[in-house]
Amino acid sequence: MREEFNKNDELKELVEKLIEWKEYLLSKWKIIILAGIMGAALGLFYSFTKTPIYTATLTFAVEDEKSPGGLGSALGLASSFGFDVGGSGGSIFSGSNLTELFKSRTMVVKTLLTPVTVNGKVISLAEMYIQNNGWRDKWTDNSKLKDLQFLPNANTKNFTRVQDSILGVMYKGLSKGSLTVGQKDKKVAIISMDVSSNDELFSFYFCEALAKQVGKFYVETKSKKARMNMEILEHQVDSVRSELNGAITGVAVANDNTFNLNPALNVRRAPSVRKQVDVQANTAILTELVKQSELAKVTLRKETPLIQVIDRPILPLPQERFGKAKGILIGGFLAGFIAISIIVVRRIISQVLN
Repeated sequence: MREEFNKNDELKELVEKLIEWKEYLLSKWKIIILAGIMGAALGLFYSFTKTPIYTATLTFAVEDEKSPGGLGSALGLASSFGFDVGGSGGSIFSGSNLTELFKSRTMVVKTLLTPVTVNGKVISLAEMYIQNNGWRDKWTDNSKLKDLQFLPNANTKNFTRVQDSILGVMYKGLSKGSLTVGQKDKKVAIISMDVSSNDELFSFYFCEALAKQVGKFYVETKSKKARMNMEILEHQVDSVRSELNGAITGVAVANDNTFNLNPALNVRRAPSVRKQVDVQANTAILTELVKQSELAKVTLRKETPLIQVIDRPILPLPQERFGKAKGILIGGFLAGFIAISIIVVRRIISQVLN
């Protein structure tokens, strides 16, 4: 009974404290409301000054090389007969590897050096990024940065350490806050890329340029084995064809030399016979090489398209604004909360000191 009585006393004391704090805060309602009004005004002002965010979206499908039938079956059948038509470049670009490729520093930096036309002047996307963020104005008093330039299609191997550092800052800003690549649904092999910035044209240009840059990288890398195989076969075809033409000419010359020859002198016909054997051998070799060369061309055409673009960004881009109502509500709530916190802390301090 005594324990229950103590608990009731504690509960009663707690309720009295809450009522006391409630009455105290209500006595300060003018300060709280004034702070809320000021916060709402600041939130409204922020909504007017906040630059809208423009988002460029590009969707694409990745080629599924594992699908059976069709061209893959034909190439597999050709390989079973001993034709080396070049294989796939591997699965380096499959699945999540492809999405990471879009966000890699190499691809982003190369894209930043892509030329674009802004106000009738050809500049790089890196220069456009610098202008949009107002970095030039901040660099006027810095001797190392004020004359820094990022020319279109510049070779990064010739860049200074300062230029590499600036590109690194750009890359971090884009990869962490502006660039998003991923599958919206794991069951669908469609990947979406979003580029967001406070400049509509930059979002549009960067999104298009990055997709082209990754596609170019694929053509130069993933299809490299098939391209080399095709070039070797084409060189062999040209060499054997040249040998065959020489052998045909040799047969004609040998036949001319044995014209009206005494049938008893068969040894004089030996060169003509040897040349005919060369013609037959080179003809058979050329036939097989031509088959392999054509299959190699088919393989190269098969491996070249990695990305099939479905939807491209279209101007004007969708924009996300900080709404007026949102600014008023958030500003008023935060200011009111801060005012209440200050009032509570001040009273607690005064009670402790007294």
